[in-house]
Amino acid sequence: MKLEPVIDKHSIHLDDEHARVKGRVKSGKELDDATDELVDRIAELQRVLYADARYALLIVLQGRDASGKDGTIRKVFTAVNPQGCSVASFKAPTELEQRHDFLWRVHQQVPARGMIGIFNRSHYEDVLVPRVHDLVPKHVWSARYEQINDFERMLTTNGVVILKFMLHVSRDEQKTRLLERLTDETKNWKFRVDDLGDRARWDDFTSAYRGLLTHTSTEWAPWYVVPADDKDVRDYLVARTIADRLKKLRLRYPPADPAVVGLKIE
Repeated sequence: MKLEPVIDKHSIHLDDEHARVKGRVKSGKELDDATDELVDRIAELQRVLYADARYALLIVLQGRDASGKDGTIRKVFTAVNPQGCSVASFKAPTELEQRHDFLWRVHQQVPARGMIGIFNRSHYEDVLVPRVHDLVPKHVWSARYEQINDFERMLTTNGVVILKFMLHVSRDEQKTRLLERLTDETKNWKFRVDDLGDRARWDDFTSAYRGLLTHTSTEWAPWYVVPADDKDVRDYLVARTIADRLKKLRLRYPPADPAVVGLKIE
């Protein structure tokens, strides 16, 4: 059970039935143990990533409201060293940010080599929201596909490894989670009235997601569509993809400084 990258428009499935994994999947204690093992692997690999300092890892999380971005971060990165990890969230741009190109604020949050950076929503908001809400002309938001591809290619040639996850939740599951936010006082703070407006534009957002997945899943910065109705399966799939990618980097601890070799501490 693992994710495959989006390679073309025919590999994109965003209907409700694909918000759950089909066929046999791990469950219960078997799934919990497998995820915990992956979480520990990520923590171990993070230590080497930090010491190695040749690469940075950028995780992009996108998804509809209540798709589980916060929960994914909590679970998958629960064991990493906070000193080597940062989380950034991109909301409506400020007046200052609007006076710059749309990627200006994003570049400032890209992790340094040795670090893991997580975008809880990202520069893709500047394609999705303007398109769905008709905030800018089509030629403006559509041109951003290639601008993003160029930006991400530049990052990868400078040592930033990029993994992008679209958390795909069904309409019924989103309704259940939004109702929880309304009825559970510990989750009331998460609810936004705007969530209902975006839900009413379900088909428009589906088309927008399909467009960005088609045009911006690249060899250097692939998209993965994550079935996200089952939270435990979602976390396992994301964790496995990250752990496998870090392993492929062949990370290593740097050799000791020759100046300290042979030193004795009295």
